[in-house]
Amino acid sequence: MPIRIAAAGDIHASGATRDATVEAFTRVAERADLVLLAGDLTQHGQLDEAQVVADACRGLNVPVVAVLGNHDYHSDRHVDVIATLAHAGVVVLERSSTIVQIEGVTVGVAGVKGFVGGFGRQWANFGEPLFRQAYAETTADVEALDAALRAIGGADVRVALLHYAPTAQTLEGEPKELWLVLGAERLATPIAEHRPDLVLHGHAHAGSPIGEIDGVPVRNVAVHVTGESFAVFTLPA
Repeated sequence: MPIRIAAAGDIHASGATRDATVEAFTRVAERADLVLLAGDLTQHGQLDEAQVVADACRGLNVPVVAVLGNHDYHSDRHVDVIATLAHAGVVVLERSSTIVQIEGVTVGVAGVKGFVGGFGRQWANFGEPLFRQAYAETTADVEALDAALRAIGGADVRVALLHYAPTAQTLEGEPKELWLVLGAERLATPIAEHRPDLVLHGHAHAGSPIGEIDGVPVRNVAVHVTGESFAVFTLPA
């Protein structure tokens, strides 16, 4: 049975977008088996913004799995944002994984926000403590992604869900001086090793929709890139 996955990143929900957000989620539930959200669900990480997404997801007849993005951390209330979404039935992954049952098919989702680091030699683990701390933060995401992908290894369909980009290919269109803070190539290592069926991310509003890591498809699903409320992918089980 093919599995239809609807994905979106960088919704940046707020009170001003409430009606459009609810309508978009209601429509997509009619043409998808699973909804995946690739971070930046809110504009400033405020609870009223998270409530917009929660209200849009509450009562949907399809599961919703999400990771947070940098905007969701902006007000230092990410724990409350997660609780608000969870209360509406959204599974928020924080360096973790989940397996969803869809009509006898198991869909495993490995989710990490990801972090900065860039591509090539944009970042060095040397010198000031803050630089070394940032490097360590990305290391923790890489290790968590590896463990999460390992945990869903037996699922029929396997998806890696991130916010930051794991490949520079989906950053094409963004100024190269920003690539350092738009993703990290170190995230590609566990993806190349475990080879999920699909990798999704957002964050790069001016990036490109299509990339790959050693043949594994990577898609930038930021709504600014796809030009639609949700991109829908059909994966064979």
